[in-house]
Amino acid sequence: MKLLIIEDDKNLSDTIRETTESMFETVQAFDGEEGLYQASQNIYDVIILDIMLPLMNGYEVLENLRKQQITTPVIMLTAKDGIDDKIHGFKKGADDYLVKPFHREELLVRLEAIVRRSVGEFKENMLSFKDLKLNTKNGTAIIGDKTIKLNGKQFGLLEYLMANKNTILTKEQIFDRLWGFDSDTSTSVVEVYASHLRKNLKKYGYDRYIKTFRGLGYMLSEVGEGEE
Repeated sequence: MKLLIIEDDKNLSDTIRETTESMFETVQAFDGEEGLYQASQNIYDVIILDIMLPLMNGYEVLENLRKQQITTPVIMLTAKDGIDDKIHGFKKGADDYLVKPFHREELLVRLEAIVRRSVGEFKENMLSFKDLKLNTKNGTAIIGDKTIKLNGKQFGLLEYLMANKNTILTKEQIFDRLWGFDSDTSTSVVEVYASHLRKNLKKYGYDRYIKTFRGLGYMLSEVGEGEE
């Protein structure tokens, strides 16, 4: 799972990263413009967003994200405990608030709660799609009583699709998620792994739920091919 931390205080940002590293792969941004760019270019499971930021404040970042139809859950950080600030943030599309200074335990509890609401079954580290169960902790995939053998990237692709079912994920988003910006391979590798994943799911009839949108990307759909 991926967490974006938009906080200009590097010490606080590093503390949040260290606190959450067992739960998330983290990306840090240190001003509002960089944070908005990162959030616009990648899919994250949660965003921690400070209000007082250089170049663009947290409210402006959040407003721009929601205008772009980016619905990633956002926890806003503020040094103020005033009700007006919270109301303003919630109206802009915030999901939760955390007042500085805060305890690490409170941050973790709030993150767990917000991810559980958006992804589901976080404590059990499970993702479900029909009879397909994915254990993100031990890397196993099961359909009924059958275990499906998937290598790392195939498992990561299936996990990403399941966590965003009924949503089109572009090849670029998948590539950045699984291979990273600095990979020396090309986005065509996504097609290769999508093909391998389909073959592994075909014997169980689940290949039909992975839909290809030519020139764009892939989607795990509740309605399989031939079921419309």
